[in-house]
Amino acid sequence: MTPHTPQAPGTPGPAEAPEASDTREAAEAPGAPEKIVVVGASLAGLRAAQALREAGHHGPLTLIGAEPHAPYDRPPLSKELLQGRTTPAGLALEDTAPLALNEYYGRRAVHLDTAARLVHLDDDTAHPYDALVIATGATARTWPGPLPARGVHTLRTLDDARALKADLDPATPRHLMIAGGGFIGCEIASVARELGHTVTLVTPEPLALHSAVGPEAAAFLTRLHQDAGVEILTGHTVTALTGTDRPTHATLTGPDGTRTLSTDTVLLALGALPHTDWLATSGLRLDGGLVTDAYTRVLDVHGRPQPRITAAGDITRFPHPHTPDLVNLGHWSNAAEQARAAAHNLLHPHTPVPYHPVASFWSTQYGVRLRAVGLPRYADRTEVRELDPERRRLDVAYYRDDRLIGALTANRAARITAYQAQLADDISRTTLTPA
Repeated sequence: MTPHTPQAPGTPGPAEAPEASDTREAAEAPGAPEKIVVVGASLAGLRAAQALREAGHHGPLTLIGAEPHAPYDRPPLSKELLQGRTTPAGLALEDTAPLALNEYYGRRAVHLDTAARLVHLDDDTAHPYDALVIATGATARTWPGPLPARGVHTLRTLDDARALKADLDPATPRHLMIAGGGFIGCEIASVARELGHTVTLVTPEPLALHSAVGPEAAAFLTRLHQDAGVEILTGHTVTALTGTDRPTHATLTGPDGTRTLSTDTVLLALGALPHTDWLATSGLRLDGGLVTDAYTRVLDVHGRPQPRITAAGDITRFPHPHTPDLVNLGHWSNAAEQARAAAHNLLHPHTPVPYHPVASFWSTQYGVRLRAVGLPRYADRTEVRELDPERRRLDVAYYRDDRLIGALTANRAARITAYQAQLADDISRTTLTPA
């Protein structure tokens, strides 16, 4: 790590979003940047740094991460790490030494000054940039009220996973209550049952994973959990947690009023929030995330793309040809692929390439291998092509306006390749002219 950190001329105070005359990025036709800063040291940030070096950027390249750890792989946090099949050291991504980075870990970005081109950190330092990649990801949605001192967890970081693993030691049987029925909650439920713990999963939806995969696939997956002994309370919301040292009870609100559930360990799987707080006065467009155009270029509040600033990973919302909505894809594959596009477009602002991914996601629950491609969440119609709960097989296609936009299989991974090819071919027919 380079020992010198540039010192900001002062601490930024509250500021209004820059007007058009104050925003230099959109008006300029930038040449090759000398100093590039990547904010966010997870998969997207690392892949962006690698792509920048591979594409020929030989100037100063800085990687800033809020966690004290070098870049590591996140998907195993909810699976292999909790099961003891890997260690924290085993999660490490590639060695960054060949990249010749200026690395700053355990430093959180707190403000972006686009006019001065400075990234301000929580240690009162600031890093100047000629070009910037924003990859600060997302944070776990937290509980709004007071909590017991121990035994209530979220799962987003390595430190989160270590704390949860200690509480799920098979030698100490627990009653784990999971608030939230998304993929993280369901994966943890699967692991906890395999480790011998009692599990209750609470979701406000009619089925676990209902909004993510639709009713048919959600019914199939909910049954997997119930067959494994998980109690699933649908249509319920956790409204209070009781306990001083550890949780003792949770208050649930549902269609029949309130009820109390005894528990000694809680996982809050309430979703993730893109980490955009530090960009509040940056003049960039924030709408459920950091908004980019189809070329990974960040938009300002006036909707103008910033060729000197690109973004990648869980923080982003961007257009996609398979839906009129801006999409946010919290998947491993998206972080890696979008980062490479962001790096290319940062170095080639006059010839950017569109980023139109065929999203890919996988999960394993109770030995069932789930594979998904495309945008199942954005479908308006589903077509069940195979449903065999006894053999634990599933094949569902997802459509929007009668156009295939996604697929999900269980123990039918070979079928995903054909879906992926069909989606890629459809996307390739969509052409955009760079703005």
